[in-house]
Amino acid sequence: MIIARAEIHRRKPAYRRPFDDHRCLILASGFYEWDDVSGARVPHYFRMADGSPFAMAGIWDRWRSPDGQQIESGAIVTTDANGIVAPVHGRMPVILPKDDWDRVARLRARPRAPRRSLHPLEADRMSSHPVSRLVNNPRNDDPRCVERAEPAAP
Repeated sequence: MIIARAEIHRRKPAYRRPFDDHRCLILASGFYEWDDVSGARVPHYFRMADGSPFAMAGIWDRWRSPDGQQIESGAIVTTDANGIVAPVHGRMPVILPKDDWDRVARLRARPRAPRRSLHPLEADRMSSHPVSRLVNNPRNDDPRCVERAEPAAP
């Protein structure tokens, strides 16, 4: 699992312990979501309006596979989309304000994951634009992946 829905973390056994004991911050400069426009999947890049890096809420865990191998895995915590993401996708990562970073990451300071931080960031703090389909291939580690691009015709 690479995403964990914030609102169901208490109901899913796989998420209970990580939300309580294995929280983390996932630093990023932006994220992508794909929209369907005229039958073509159009990628969009989302970032902070001021261009600053941000932290997404994350969880991680260590477990044993059926063959006895130790596995470490992590997931980005998601919530309902805010006004800027919603026209493209119904969900978005939980983006944490800087003043919450330390509080969320401290594991033993609060036995339960802080619920007030698991909501959508205010839309006016973010910006977005369509980008090239270069982002569809993970081998493309290129600045053009975040540059504004007009959606290609289907």
